[in-house]
Amino acid sequence: MAIPTREQIYEALMPIRDPEIRIGIVDLGLVYDVVVEDDGNVVIKMTLTTPACPYGDMLLTSVHKAAGQIEGVSGVEVKLVWDPVWNPHEMCSDAAKDRLGLW
Repeated sequence: MAIPTREQIYEALMPIRDPEIRIGIVDLGLVYDVVVEDDGNVVIKMTLTTPACPYGDMLLTSVHKAAGQIEGVSGVEVKLVWDPVWNPHEMCSDAAKDRLGLW
């Protein structure tokens, strides 16, 4: 069984949307890093738009589930981090900035 790539993990996370903003978490820049270890374990470092995000648990569960369904993934660890603080002006994709009117 082949070990998945970082790109495959990011691709699996693309459909996950923040329910309040209705934009994908990858485009929002909420996924800070993905590490695929040699044994197929995946470590995802991500944040939320705010510490009080009412959908935080749901988003973390969705990320865990999406990554875990990829062939070759032996385990998933989702680390919620607050450093650096999420900044939509610096972290969002151009498409997300357009939808948010950040230009």
